[in-house]
Amino acid sequence: MERPSFRDSKTAFVIISWNSAAYIEKCVESVLALQCRKLDVWVVDNGSTDDTPEILERIAGRDGRLYVIREGENLGTTVSRNEALRRVAPDTDYVCVLDSDTVVNQAAFECLAAVLADRTIGVVGPTMANSKGEVQLSGRALPTLGIKLGKACPLGGASRRAADAEVPDAPVEGGLQDVGYLLSACWLLPYSTLETVGLLDERIFYAPEDVDWCLRCHEAGLRVVRCHDARIVHEYQRLSHKRLFSKTNVEHVKGLGYYFMKHGYLFKAPEIGGGRDSWLTSRPARWSAWPVSQLWVTTLARELSNAAPRSAFGRFPAGCWS
Repeated sequence: MERPSFRDSKTAFVIISWNSAAYIEKCVESVLALQCRKLDVWVVDNGSTDDTPEILERIAGRDGRLYVIREGENLGTTVSRNEALRRVAPDTDYVCVLDSDTVVNQAAFECLAAVLADRTIGVVGPTMANSKGEVQLSGRALPTLGIKLGKACPLGGASRRAADAEVPDAPVEGGLQDVGYLLSACWLLPYSTLETVGLLDERIFYAPEDVDWCLRCHEAGLRVVRCHDARIVHEYQRLSHKRLFSKTNVEHVKGLGYYFMKHGYLFKAPEIGGGRDSWLTSRPARWSAWPVSQLWVTTLARELSNAAPRSAFGRFPAGCWS
């Protein structure tokens, strides 16, 4: 059966907020302005202490398509998004994972939904730019330890080389580009992809949950694609840049250690596009090539990520955190 156009679809949006008063109203209002057959908007507020809860309740009071889930504390990106994803109705055509500092538009989502007519594509993301027009690299190559260390290096040359290494090698064809992963500020995926790939891995608090989920999408034989022709606004409030020793940065390091251990590589990212069989057969060889690195990252991940997820993943058990 053909997938519907965005205008003819039932689409659910999943948004998380945390002290997002400066952005959340514009974001939610832009989503509610979209035209489709049926629209559900789920916002999970992670214990905001600013005016975010009041803004959300005011909008929900006049628009019954907005559902607000209030958490008593900051649960991070995975647990909170999963709270909403579990509530998405099974007859939903498309699911959009969205950040609270975005502003969306009809043309972009009509374009993104049209891309998903190709059933080899599991998830698509748009080009994103901030309100000043500065374009972000919304689709990236899979990270390596070298890239992450280079980006953290205070020397400009190393940082620039690491940033260059994040640019995907795949050509842009017809406005589309296959990428290693998409920033989770805006994903559009068919509901069937959610059933196949599963929910976000709750052992990751803040990042790299987007990398992990997209890599699992590749493992399932589905493509991860950036649509250069669809454009939305994303202010890109990078929380991990604010304080060096913040909880967010600590959780990011923990998440990276867990991610590299889980997927079995450090310095050479897996090749994508070969399908599930080629990924699984090449995985042991990559891992065994660096026994010392294997020991290091396994120890780090066990020490930093040994807490069980807060709750079971529920309706989407396949591949959630295996």
